Amino acid sequence: MAGAAGFMDNRTILEKADLALADLTAGGGLLQPAQAQKFMRILINEAVILKQATVVPMRSPKQLIEKIRFANRILRSGSEATALAQADRAVPNLGKVELDAQLFKAEVRLNNEVLEDSIERGQLRQTIMQLMAEAIARDVDEVVIQGERGSGDPFLAKLDGILKQAQSNIVDAQGQTVNKGVFRDMLKTMPHPFVRNKKQLRFFTSVNAEIDYKDSLSERATATGDKYVEQDVPATYSGVPVIDVPMFPEAQGAARNATSIILTDPKNINVGIWRNIRVEVDKIVTDGVLVIVATLRFDVKFAEETAVVKALNVRVGS
Repeated sequence: MAGAAGFMDNRTILEKADLALADLTAGGGLLQPAQAQKFMRILINEAVILKQATVVPMRSPKQLIEKIRFANRILRSGSEATALAQADRAVPNLGKVELDAQLFKAEVRLNNEVLEDSIERGQLRQTIMQLMAEAIARDVDEVVIQGERGSGDPFLAKLDGILKQAQSNIVDAQGQTVNKGVFRDMLKTMPHPFVRNKKQLRFFTSVNAEIDYKDSLSERATATGDKYVEQDVPATYSGVPVIDVPMFPEAQGAARNATSIILTDPKNINVGIWRNIRVEVDKIVTDGVLVIVATLRFDVKFAEETAVVKALNVRVGS
């Protein structure tokens, strides 16, 4: 009898959960525009790269982004009331970036304890959105960074991430841990048109690489050095912040002890998310578990790949 009562309790809780989530799963589970926007806001806040990047809500699975820039001098010596000669007229560099959103799924399982508490407080929908976003945000960062179509990992093989895409400007750290020399070489390698607004640039690297850099700064016998030991303060090089990203790999290279660094304006990273986000719900009554599956599509592209510098063979740890 106790088992039967427990079974009924599970069913009651799951039925209440169904009612609480009815608006999320209406219409085949496709989130309404306001719901999709709220979900993406939570997702961006929970991620690291997305929070810095340009996020593009895509109207369809494929979308073109126009880009325009003036790569060279556009001013000429002028004369009063005289138009510039045709050869002196500036022509912008035009181009397009295609975002091709790839399909991903995330599954969240909630047990009765979580469900009952959230239902009683009338916050089940918010709990679901928050937990899904937390589960998805980490994985989005991972594929946006480490994605590679030739990968043996089916998840990472869906698209090329920023480490794979960065090919034009390469610095080989040759097994050094992160130090000011590596950052100096990266800044010097960045093409001049893109380093003019240096304050907009960011160094992105792994957690341990950022720790190594702070450790090198703390060795200075100064008040500035002391703060990196005593406080959790942001690190910079030449005014450019160093951002640690948990999903940056730390097992690269033959010895499996290396990472990479990306230098770019984070707004140069375009992450397209197709706004048709779907949520489906199923239940396992005997276990008292609600299964929520979220389906979404996204892609990542640099707006200007030549505005990116990548450092390779950066050793982490001892």
